[in-house]
Amino acid sequence: MFKHELDRYWHTVANTISDGIMVVDEQGIIIYVNEAFEGITGFSKDEMVGKDCSVLNCDICQQARENQSCHWCALFQDGNMRRRRCIFRHKDGRSIHALKNASVFHDDHGNVIGAVETVTDITDLIEKDNRIAEYQRELRSADKFQDIIGTSAHMQKVFDLITNASRSDAPVIIYGESGTGKELVARAIHRLSERFRGPYVKVNCAALTESLLESELFGHVKGAYTGAVKDRSGRFETAHGGNIFLDEIGDLPLSTQVKLLRVLEEKIIERVGANASIPVDVRIISATNRDLMKLIETGTFRKDLYFRINVIPVHLPPLRERIEDIPLLADAFFHKIRLKLNKEFTGISRETMAALMNYNWPGNVRELKSAFEYACVTCQGGTIQPEHLPTNILTEKKTAGPAKRLSINREQIKKRELIEILEETGGNQSAAAKLLGVTRVTIWNRMKRYGISSKKNITAN
Repeated sequence: MFKHELDRYWHTVANTISDGIMVVDEQGIIIYVNEAFEGITGFSKDEMVGKDCSVLNCDICQQARENQSCHWCALFQDGNMRRRRCIFRHKDGRSIHALKNASVFHDDHGNVIGAVETVTDITDLIEKDNRIAEYQRELRSADKFQDIIGTSAHMQKVFDLITNASRSDAPVIIYGESGTGKELVARAIHRLSERFRGPYVKVNCAALTESLLESELFGHVKGAYTGAVKDRSGRFETAHGGNIFLDEIGDLPLSTQVKLLRVLEEKIIERVGANASIPVDVRIISATNRDLMKLIETGTFRKDLYFRINVIPVHLPPLRERIEDIPLLADAFFHKIRLKLNKEFTGISRETMAALMNYNWPGNVRELKSAFEYACVTCQGGTIQPEHLPTNILTEKKTAGPAKRLSINREQIKKRELIEILEETGGNQSAAAKLLGVTRVTIWNRMKRYGISSKKNITAN
């Protein structure tokens, strides 16, 4: 292809490229943009050509203007720019994160006659990085212990007991109302125990009939009952070398209780329909929301089994007895669901937090999580208000004073933490972001939310 033919198709080539291209003269006046540049910025070609390139409000160009030397823009002094991150304003006002490459043009005498810039839009990647950073921050949160959220005295005792129980191989039973997080405790014990490399097997004792439950737990041989077309190993065999979690053990039928007692005493199981014994090495973790002593009195639970499984009891408090943990839980659920739905929520209002603090929570933590899933669906953006919550939560009599105080204290703590980090880093937002495990954009957003506007007035806040 001859040179003049290449010149003829130059515009076609430029408009085929997915990156934005902008050409300016030596004064920074835009003389050409391709279609991709129009799409990235939101400005049409007519709105840009003939205008000063400062119309784009590029942050690194602003820095160059503020530090003028012999040229109005550092690009004309340095001659090129390679893979520089920058932020400029879209026509609608939002920030566009981009990677910029740039080079100047010289005439035959070496004089600068203009420059070309290419821009790659990385806004989506930055937003994904922000979400990942939030997930990582959540995982590092000091308010958590093995995915269990809580700083109350009740929960600290539970965490200590989990740690101690994990060092033993004795049976553990977890007591707690429905929705208090019994399975989270069981998983935590498994992960912290020496059996963590082994399997973790869960069985819901209330979900299966008596015949199916025995087959599920201990397995069966071919022909043991109608439908048993081949030998099948049970959950105890599957859990060999690890932990088995028997949820709702209070619903276990008496006949199955006898077999479970034998497993605990002799460390062997027998498949349904077989006479051969199979040794198993399994640690039993059980859970119930029922009063086993009352079941013993009514003859529906064996006393000898109770004493075998009740070696290390862990009692989980209901949410109404640890209301100081509600703001922590609410904040965690809010951020997790917001990230999942990718909605632009700004926070939880004080009135909403007051309603949460003054509700009885019969469904405990599970109900609180469901309430936030509902609120994040009914709220289309902005701040979650009381009207976004399920109506039954709002019918409780309010004593909003304590709830507001706790909510305010938490925000004040977060603000104070940010101020101290900024003071420590001399106002360097990138360094502050690194220390807090978040992105620079997150630091900027928090400074805006808390009214921390610059390095000069950090200490004033």
